Amino acid sequence: MAVKRILLALALFLFLASPLRAQTEAVCEAVYGDGATQFTLATGSPGELGLLEALASAFNAKNGTKLCWIKAGSGDSLKMLKEKKADMIMVHAPAAEKKAVEDGWASKRTLIGSNEFYIVGPKSDPAGIASALNAADSYTKIAQGKALFFSRGDNSGTHKKEQAVWEKAGIKPEGDWYKVTKDFMMATLKKANDENGYFMTDSSTWVQAKKDMPNLTILYKGDPMLINTYHALAAGSPETPGQKAGAAFIDFVASPDGQKIITEYGAAEYGEALYNDAAYAKQYDH
Repeated sequence: MAVKRILLALALFLFLASPLRAQTEAVCEAVYGDGATQFTLATGSPGELGLLEALASAFNAKNGTKLCWIKAGSGDSLKMLKEKKADMIMVHAPAAEKKAVEDGWASKRTLIGSNEFYIVGPKSDPAGIASALNAADSYTKIAQGKALFFSRGDNSGTHKKEQAVWEKAGIKPEGDWYKVTKDFMMATLKKANDENGYFMTDSSTWVQAKKDMPNLTILYKGDPMLINTYHALAAGSPETPGQKAGAAFIDFVASPDGQKIITEYGAAEYGEALYNDAAYAKQYDH
């Protein structure tokens, strides 16, 4: 009997610790608000940088809701939406977003704002990308010089954009110089700083973190290809209380009040806003 109990306990432990269980349960990185209706939102940098909390605080105060933020890149966020583990998402992976809507498991795709990508690296710029003609040319220079480059490698929107730039350059990056972190934006940016490597970071993260990245500087920016548009999407039918709250939150974020929060976020603290609004982003939304 004792052996049987031990075996049952071991089986339960293995289930609780298994990768499968980790994949099927969404854990709140933070919960904002204390209302009766909870909705779940998956996103990466907007949560890391505090924008999501600012938006949620304003929305919850008027709607009696609370928001569970799941920290995930765009690829994982889309997967969670498809598997109904999130009521809504904020992502920057346009092709995958459009396919999700076409396939019927995502709805209410709404442009909410943008930032852009910067290619940062050591101030000495060993690959000479400061003279690059475009983003693809900067990656070509990095690959030719086998200069240390960090990739998130996590199917996030940033990783997808990075892959698009490598594809445009006609290069398949591989070798000791190409480091895959499988980590989020801020963590990967810190690794690039600590090890004097190149990295493609979003401008919002850079504005917030640059004071803590003494070894890095912006070496290339300005290619329209590097504009990064954000959309919000809600889960498809059937509707649930969480999905309805998530859909209402999308309407709020797209409203003048929500857009004002986005365009002003970070300006007082960092001297410049971290994001552009949907009106600006529209010209780059394809």
